[in-house]
Amino acid sequence: MASHRKSRPPGTRVAGIRTPALATAALTSVALLSQSAQAAPVDDKPSLEEVEQKVDDLYRQAESATDTYNAAKEKTGKQRKRVDTLLEDVAQRTQKLNEAREELGSFASAQYRTGASAPDTATFLLADSPQDYFDQTQLMSRLTTREKGAVDDYVTEQSATMKKRREATESLQELTQSQGDLKTAKSTVQKKLADARTLLSRLTAEEKARLAAIEEKKQQEAERKAAELAQQQAAAEQKAREAAAQQQDSGSSTGSTSSGSTSTGSTSLSDATYATKAEKALAFARAQIGKPYVWGATGPGSYDCSGLTQAAWKAAGVSLPRTTYDQVNAGTTVSLSAAQPGDLVFFYDDISHVGMYIGNGMMIHAPKPGAYVREESIYYDGESAIYSVVRPA
Repeated sequence: MASHRKSRPPGTRVAGIRTPALATAALTSVALLSQSAQAAPVDDKPSLEEVEQKVDDLYRQAESATDTYNAAKEKTGKQRKRVDTLLEDVAQRTQKLNEAREELGSFASAQYRTGASAPDTATFLLADSPQDYFDQTQLMSRLTTREKGAVDDYVTEQSATMKKRREATESLQELTQSQGDLKTAKSTVQKKLADARTLLSRLTAEEKARLAAIEEKKQQEAERKAAELAQQQAAAEQKAREAAAQQQDSGSSTGSTSSGSTSTGSTSLSDATYATKAEKALAFARAQIGKPYVWGATGPGSYDCSGLTQAAWKAAGVSLPRTTYDQVNAGTTVSLSAAQPGDLVFFYDDISHVGMYIGNGMMIHAPKPGAYVREESIYYDGESAIYSVVRPA
């Protein structure tokens, strides 16, 4: 009997697909893959704001590394001077030691020729460490007062020379370590700056124009905040003048001078002295406007931030440390509202930047690589960036 089953039409079976469910899953996967292939690729390029933030962060990190470099350089310089001094001292002491040894040798030779001493005495006098023989009374009793003095001088000089040699060796090791730190800090600065330049070089002309517009907007906001601070300080000064005048009138009417008036006069004299020094420091700083920022530079052709403030106050006869995190402790901290021209304004939690306050919410500073010494609002990076204000003199 012939079979009644219909034969499968040729070409309708798909190899490997045995159930309708699997076929459906496969078709769905193909559709999804097709949609993914047609979709636009994800753009992982950072936004302009992100680029700006990254560049600013790199500049800040470079400035912080610059302070590390400055500190290592200053330490290396001091250690090199100390090593040179110690080596010179060792050379002089070695000469004295040789002279003392020659004198002892002449004594020993003379005694040996005349038979005034036993061979052991000559050995004692010519030994590298005569201290080892000090307890041998029978030898010491044979020496004259002059000879004993020569032995004492030799032993003392030998001990001092060995001590200085140890100090010189330790200082040389410290110097080597400082030179390594200096090299590391320099490499860190250079890498941060190179990364920042790379990011900026990838911007198109349109993006650079937009970035400039963003910077302009930030600058306008910073100037607005500076103007507000200037108004607040002017109002506070006016109020202080009125209070002083009222106190003076009150004192004149009573015909007496209070201890408070004496204190006020002393404070005024102190303020006047500071103002005189600050004026000299600011005059120097203004003369540097337009000179380039160069990390590690202290003038006269270029400066970094702390190099500028150090040089400016040096012109006023005030010595400041080299780095920002040392300068922040070189004076009296005052409130921002009480800031006076000449005060130092420090920025960021790591105290990696400093500028010199000139009044009205403005300062002179060496901003960052690629920029020049200039006047700018102390709010140039926002109010939260301000760390403290210090009066150095």
